Amino acid sequence: MSKYVKSFKEEAIRLALTSSKSISQTARDLDIKENTLYNWISRAKHAAPKDTSAIGSSINWAEELNRLRQENARLKEEREILKKFATFIVKDTK
Repeated sequence: MSKYVKSFKEEAIRLALTSSKSISQTARDLDIKENTLYNWISRAKHAAPKDTSAIGSSINWAEELNRLRQENARLKEEREILKKFATFIVKDTK
């Protein structure tokens, strides 16, 4: 029997995959062994539902979700930079 509850494992995996911190650092922050977190991630990726499209490519939804979360975070940062730049331009033209 595992000493960690399912919800803790799921949250640890989510943090490891979406955080800007390394997986090793995330494991230390959560006070778990690095190898344990890597194993959880590996099992989650293998267990993630896959979809085969008409083209025949296989999509791992966990990997796709992780990629989209990272892209979303990057786009939010870019938006904030553009907002600051726009404010600067408006102030400069007055």
